[in-house]
Amino acid sequence: METCKLEKRGKLFILTLTGEDEHRLNPTRIDAIRSALNQIRSDSSSLSGSVLITTAHGKFFSNGYDLAWAGSSPEKIRLMSYKLRELVADLISFPMPTVAAITGHACAAGMIFALCHDYIVMRKDRGFLYMSEMDIGLKIPAWFMAVMSCKIGDARVLRDVVLKARKLTAKQAVESGIIEAAMDSAEETVKGAVELGETLVKKGWKGQVYSENRKELYRKVIDKLGVDETTDDVKNQNVAIATPTSNSKM
Repeated sequence: METCKLEKRGKLFILTLTGEDEHRLNPTRIDAIRSALNQIRSDSSSLSGSVLITTAHGKFFSNGYDLAWAGSSPEKIRLMSYKLRELVADLISFPMPTVAAITGHACAAGMIFALCHDYIVMRKDRGFLYMSEMDIGLKIPAWFMAVMSCKIGDARVLRDVVLKARKLTAKQAVESGIIEAAMDSAEETVKGAVELGETLVKKGWKGQVYSENRKELYRKVIDKLGVDETTDDVKNQNVAIATPTSNSKM
């Protein structure tokens, strides 16, 4: 079953998480997203002056890890964590600006996935950014914290997102400087992301230079990606997990 699709419009690449489900991040979906990113990377003529836009069908951008798939298996939970860290490494090293067009909820790992884009445009009549870990009794991994620390500049907002599991609407996220704009509908959100993308395309930036500068900007995140803290069970097993390197060119 298709979990995402990639469309090219001139210098814009539009990656859509398909279907009306919650777009949970399991290995199958993450691999499909990474495959689409690798497809873009393989087109050397498009790596400069291009922009990636990521969006989703339905009421969820992503509702986080696929905990139903993982069940109580430490191995499956570890695999999801490893796969997501590989995807984040890909996004940080990606040779073009990235825009997330959030037309629904982005929760937990789904919020982290969204925040790993350079820019976010969000629908204001539905959806919120939500780190649910406090509410469901899970420790937030250090690399999640590194991403949020880089993306949420207001210390009080960061505190409330982490320690109060505060749900941020699009309006609140704009006021906090987390996202670029709040739009009236799903269609307007995607349109706004496309307009932003077209503005960035006009800059004509070199992809490799953009990638290197972004990696320095988010060095704190990169430094944390090699450590998995997803579950105490996994930590107690002393499982060695290599820093994600496949196709990420970190």
